[in-house]
Amino acid sequence: MAAQINPSILSADFARLADEAQAVTGADWLHVDVMDNHFVPNLTLGVPVVESLARATDTPLDCHLMIENPDRWAPQYVEAGASSVTFHVEAAAAPVRLAREIRAKGARASMALKPATPIEPFEDLLPELDMLLIMTVEPGFGGQAFLDIMLPKIRRTRELISKHGLELWLQVDGGVSASTIERCADAGADVFVAGSAVYGAEDPAEAVRALRTQAEAATAKASWACDH
Repeated sequence: MAAQINPSILSADFARLADEAQAVTGADWLHVDVMDNHFVPNLTLGVPVVESLARATDTPLDCHLMIENPDRWAPQYVEAGASSVTFHVEAAAAPVRLAREIRAKGARASMALKPATPIEPFEDLLPELDMLLIMTVEPGFGGQAFLDIMLPKIRRTRELISKHGLELWLQVDGGVSASTIERCADAGADVFVAGSAVYGAEDPAEAVRALRTQAEAATAKASWACDH
C-alpha cells in the first residue's frame, strides 16, 4: 500500500477549521484528535465539531478517540461523519465488540496503543481491525518529540500483520516529521499522522507532498515491503 499522510487538526487554527481542512490539499485523511480531559489531560473537541468538519471538507475524517468509555461514544462519531474511528485498547471494555460495531455502521475500525502498551497480547484481535495505531508520543498534547524507542514495537507489529497475512494499515502518531518519517516507514508504518510538521509549515499542502515523497522512498527500500 502507498504511504498515506493524515494531517492532524490538533495543530491547526481552531478558529478557522474549515479553511485549515482545505489547506491540506492532497492529504489522504484529516486526523481529528478527540480528548476528554479524563483519559488524557487535555480537552479538545467532540461530536458537533466532527459533524461540522464533515460538511466542510471532502477529505475523509480519521477520528482518534483519546477518551474514556469509547464503547459508548465511538459509534456516535461514525454517525457524525467519521470514515475511520480509532479507540484506545486501554480504555475499551470490549474492543472486539466495539470494532465490529464501528464496522457495522460503515466506518473503518482502528485500535490505538499507548507507548507502554505492548502489541503481543492483542495479536488475536488484529483480524477484527482495519488499522492499528502505535502512539509514538504519550497521547494528550501535540508538538511532542518522537519516541525512538517505539521503532522496535512498530517492527514487531508489522511482523504480526505479515504473519497473519492481513490487509491492516499501521499508523503512527506523535512527532512525525521530515526527520522521523523515514524511520517510521522503514520500521513498517504506512499511515502517518503529522500535526505541526504540516500546519506549522508555510505551505501545508506542500508539506503533505514532501512527507509523502519521503515515506514512499523509505518504504521502497524497507525489508518488510520488499517481502511482499
